Amino acid sequence: HGSDATHMETRAVRETRDGVDGWRIDGRKMWITGMHSATHCATFCRTSGEDGDAKGITCLLVPTGTPGMTVDEYMWTFNMPTDHPRMTFSDVWVPDEARLGPEGGGLSIAQSFVHQNRIRQAASSLGAAVYCIEESVRYARTRKPFGEALAKNQAIQFPLVELATQAEMLRLLIRKTAWDMDNTPHKEVERTLSDKVSMCNYWANRLVCEAADRAMQVHGGIGYSRHKPFEHIYRHHRRYRITEGAEEIQMRKVAAYLFGYIGPRRETIGKL
Repeated sequence: HGSDATHMETRAVRETRDGVDGWRIDGRKMWITGMHSATHCATFCRTSGEDGDAKGITCLLVPTGTPGMTVDEYMWTFNMPTDHPRMTFSDVWVPDEARLGPEGGGLSIAQSFVHQNRIRQAASSLGAAVYCIEESVRYARTRKPFGEALAKNQAIQFPLVELATQAEMLRLLIRKTAWDMDNTPHKEVERTLSDKVSMCNYWANRLVCEAADRAMQVHGGIGYSRHKPFEHIYRHHRRYRITEGAEEIQMRKVAAYLFGYIGPRRETIGKL
């Protein structure tokens, strides 16, 4: 599926066609990831309330090819051509059975699966970071610019030591958090684990950018070229610092739990 819940220019109103209750959708969407191969577009629409209200957003699963639903263009990005189009919905109609979840409850649906996406994203970034570190170590052991292995130079060693240490610690936090998620009722994850998920996410997405950048530096000119994958890893994973909630959103989430505005600490320090 493709989805995007951030731009709520799209509205849906109840409309019956041929005796079938349904929804007429009008509006525009950006960054509908995966639409080049999607069978349905998970379309979050304002169905009631005012702009910015948490309630009043409904998720409708619109089949690809439904009349009035058009892909205007696939956006060019830092990662070059992508599967993220800009789309228009004009007099698009779907039956009420296309509705995912309760009317007006779309935001909670989006928030319920965002944790799985964020922890998956963190694991993906960690894996790519470890690859960059390992490839840099391997290259430094074999490259002998002045007759001695690059790896003997502490200016090469120490930055990779820092990255390797962070990767090891991050791996444990990701695994512990994922394990806790597996052992927590789905509806409890937001209240009890959301901050840990956000920690994993923003740290991993920063780490991979640092690791890819370091790999380019260690490899020199060839590392900057497309003969090596590091520039691609940087371009691909750099967007993770924006998607699924930008790193600032992740840090706000952690702060809210840390300072007891929400989450388990609210009872102990939130009352101060």
